[in-house]
Amino acid sequence: MRFRTLSLPVLGLGVVLLMSACSGSTPTVEFIDPASVEDVADGVLPRITLTERAVERLAITTDVVQTTDDGFVVPSAAVLITTDGSYWVYTNPEPLVYLRSEIRPVTEADQQAFFSEGPPAGTPVVVAGVPELYGTETGIGK
Repeated sequence: MRFRTLSLPVLGLGVVLLMSACSGSTPTVEFIDPASVEDVADGVLPRITLTERAVERLAITTDVVQTTDDGFVVPSAAVLITTDGSYWVYTNPEPLVYLRSEIRPVTEADQQAFFSEGPPAGTPVVVAGVPELYGTETGIGK
């Protein structure tokens, strides 16, 4: 008998709590796209803009193009080779913005990629997160 006496108030409280949870308005959740890809101009590769959170989640890091006696050098990890055999790097011209830039001719040695045509010395290039940027740009994985 004592069990029934205690269970009725607890059951009643549970019903009240459930009803109050259902009676309010549902909060709206705004979806923020972590990346936007926009065409800059005809024939120019698109511009990728990420949110700060996307940059953190993708663990994107950059280095800068260095000068050598014969041209320029970047870490090999910065280089993307597309299916047509072209070599590319993603530059970071301003915070959260990434542009793909072709480099050529390319030779690699000791985890470094050497080239004579491409972004000039001092240009920030992506070293970690290159495949993710390419997938974002081309829509791979959507």
